[in-house]
Amino acid sequence: MSAILAGLVGLAAMAQAEPQHGIAMYGDPALPPDFVALPHANPDAPTGGAITLANTGSFDSLNPYIQKGNVPWQLRFLTHESLMGRSRNEPFALYGLLAESIETDPDRTWVEFTLREEARFSDGSPVTVEDVLWSYETLGTEGHGRYRSLWTQIETLEQTGPRSIKFTFNTENRELALLAGMRPILQKAQWEGQDFAAATINDVPIGSGPYVVSDYESARYVTLTRNPDYWGTDLNFRRGTFNFDEITIDFYGDGDVVLEAFKAGEISAWREFNAETWNSEYDFPRVQSGDVVKTEVEHQKPSGITGFVMNTRRAPFDDWRVREALITAFNFEYINDTLTGGAQPRITSYFSNSLLAMEPGAAKGRVAELLAPFNGTLLPGVMEGYTLPESDGSLRNRQGLRRAIGLLEEAGWSTQDGKMRNADGQAMAFTILLDQQRTEDRAIANLYIQALEQLGIDVNIDLVDGAQFTAREDSFDFDMTYYRRALSLSPGNEQWFYWGSTAADEEGSANLMGAQDPAIDAMITAMLTATTREDSIAATRALDRLLTAGRYVVPFWQFTTGRIAHVSEMKHPDVIPIYGDGPDWMPQFWWWDAN
Repeated sequence: MSAILAGLVGLAAMAQAEPQHGIAMYGDPALPPDFVALPHANPDAPTGGAITLANTGSFDSLNPYIQKGNVPWQLRFLTHESLMGRSRNEPFALYGLLAESIETDPDRTWVEFTLREEARFSDGSPVTVEDVLWSYETLGTEGHGRYRSLWTQIETLEQTGPRSIKFTFNTENRELALLAGMRPILQKAQWEGQDFAAATINDVPIGSGPYVVSDYESARYVTLTRNPDYWGTDLNFRRGTFNFDEITIDFYGDGDVVLEAFKAGEISAWREFNAETWNSEYDFPRVQSGDVVKTEVEHQKPSGITGFVMNTRRAPFDDWRVREALITAFNFEYINDTLTGGAQPRITSYFSNSLLAMEPGAAKGRVAELLAPFNGTLLPGVMEGYTLPESDGSLRNRQGLRRAIGLLEEAGWSTQDGKMRNADGQAMAFTILLDQQRTEDRAIANLYIQALEQLGIDVNIDLVDGAQFTAREDSFDFDMTYYRRALSLSPGNEQWFYWGSTAADEEGSANLMGAQDPAIDAMITAMLTATTREDSIAATRALDRLLTAGRYVVPFWQFTTGRIAHVSEMKHPDVIPIYGDGPDWMPQFWWWDAN
């Protein structure tokens, strides 16, 4: 009888392991195999038109897949493709792109992809299994740090047929079957005999995406042209997408210059992050005439974290009481009113504005169970609940400053001769590293410093260019700096890169705060091994408590509404995806209508 049952179980597993058109983290993908187009795409959108977008800063590389250099961020969305493509209208569902099918076992210990026979690189050569194998190994060993975690979790990578590749994993992590379908595929032949990691700006990677780099001038502009022979034009996943014939990305010194260029008609669209600026400065003649349209887009994604991050690898930020004091001294209500007219709500946790956010009050249910093994080491606020300190909104914020002084005194600091000093008489002093192109960050820092000076803390601003800023971030060479980390409705393996203990010592990782907490690692593991959506949510809410009560970042405001001003010829679909106006929404799903 046991042998018969074992056989039936084995047959059931084999029955489930069949090639599919898509995959979801939990359950089945929403779209059937014969879907016509993505729900947030217009399958009847016309093609044509040329638009100009703007970036601030500079660039010295056109290879977004290596650690070296600054790259126009849009390239990753426009020039290369992966085995599977993501639907922006589902928390985490993938559909076949370069791969026509995906197959995996119920426990997702392996995954197999079959390439589309028609898939081609922009030079007309076919995308082969050899290209896939080379891309995964090269990116995993020589590529940007974001690609390395997956590579370490692949036990074997092998060709199983003329167009099939199988990944077998060495860790229990249900998300890996999906992540394996999301790495960019590069052309192996292009890099034969070359050092991939040392690519120069002239080494533009060849991809299979709908656009190719047709012109560029370092630090000034890059132009992408839609490939007229793009292989995926008639693919249902691509129908109604990438409709502009040409996209030029111009580079400017800062956002203020960009806005003036937009007003003058030199730019086709601009995303405004400041609600006060949106309300007060977008009434120029081209808006009044209707030549420019203001579009607001709501989204349902988490707030992520935006603010000044503290480097806990360095004193005094290694003491949570100091970090809490510095958060308390940040007069958010006054700064928000001064810079945005009070129109933008504050970030309250890393996953705020979503169902993944920690719930107010004490941890309960499954969240409390997950955190319980770490009870003796958790910071105050994790189990009982943590909320950000609020000021009275006045310039002086006396009550907030008094509380900050009390926290500093608990940490061994005291005011002596007008300076905040420790027991050895050393004055508290640190530097805020900022990118000189980001003028708003400087304005926030200047208001913040005024409060810190009242506490007897000496703070300087270190303004550097974009290249230096990136290099110093990558090497964790800062005391405090501006930090922005967007988060999704389907957090997963990337969480290791953001705040896992190992990433704290990996140069180029996003763990700028230097978090090294076994409880955080355990919550990420629980998230990745969850077999139900409910367990995944509980693990994420527990992680949110640890990060927020970790007091790593002085949080700013969140962006619950996307604000895009654009020329009237640019149109977008009526269906707004749950992720709203994500970075790839405009170039991928909008179109040009000359009428």
